Amino acid sequence: MNSFWVSLQFFALIFAELTVLFLGISTLVGLVFEYVSDETLRRWLHRKGWLGYFLGALLGAVTPFCSCSTIPMTVGLLRAGVPFGATMSFVLASPLLNPIILTMFLALLGWKACVAYGTVTFLMAMICGAVLMWLGLAKDVKNVRISGGPHQREPLPTFARKVRRAFAGAWGDFRGVLLYLLIGVAIGAAVYGYVPSDAVVRIAGPQNPLAIPVAAAIGVPLYVRAETVIPISVALTQKGMGIGAVIALIIGGAGMSIPEMSMLAGIFKARLVAAFVTIVFLTAVLAGFVFSLI
Repeated sequence: MNSFWVSLQFFALIFAELTVLFLGISTLVGLVFEYVSDETLRRWLHRKGWLGYFLGALLGAVTPFCSCSTIPMTVGLLRAGVPFGATMSFVLASPLLNPIILTMFLALLGWKACVAYGTVTFLMAMICGAVLMWLGLAKDVKNVRISGGPHQREPLPTFARKVRRAFAGAWGDFRGVLLYLLIGVAIGAAVYGYVPSDAVVRIAGPQNPLAIPVAAAIGVPLYVRAETVIPISVALTQKGMGIGAVIALIIGGAGMSIPEMSMLAGIFKARLVAAFVTIVFLTAVLAGFVFSLI
């Protein structure tokens, strides 16, 4: 019964948080686009080759969004005609990199951990965009327009009317992903309430040669911000969990939670979601092995 109430509280808290975040950030993005033309945004991010992926990852690295908060921004970028590859680099980098996360790594785990984490995640964000573009998965985006000319908006004379139009667009996007969000949060709540933490540590301890990939897989269904799980990782390492497994858990949890996968399923086809999850998993495993070496 206690686990049931824990799960129910988690569900209510996370669903309320994601609802506020989605509507708030979607409205904010829409409001920004009222003042920044699509053509300007495309000119900033529309770069060929690796420069475009670099700029997409850089945008993600300076935006302090959690994984689910990234989705409204992603929709906005795609609607503005930002190249698919650069947008996907943003999607991976946004929840994993920002100055706060890197500062916490520096303070709690040292400069080597900070440099290794920042380098691996940034490079993998760039590679993510390049690989998904090379595979031709841009056509697997649904419910948003990602090609053609700039999205034309009738200029509005007052700030209040701009806010109302931005919120109307946010509400429409939210309704489109609501079912996916409910399913994802329900699964995450069940995991949160019924899976014991000591079992996670036992399965992903350093004595297990598969600890790092197992930790990455365990992290996927957990809805956590990197800023939240980094202090917890210090306690996990003290309990005997390997540092590589801890880093894999951080990236798996912060980079691709079940709620985010559910929300991505609202705008991406299954093949693209599967490809993105695979890249996040490989990023978590690679970073885990890098940390084990240092």
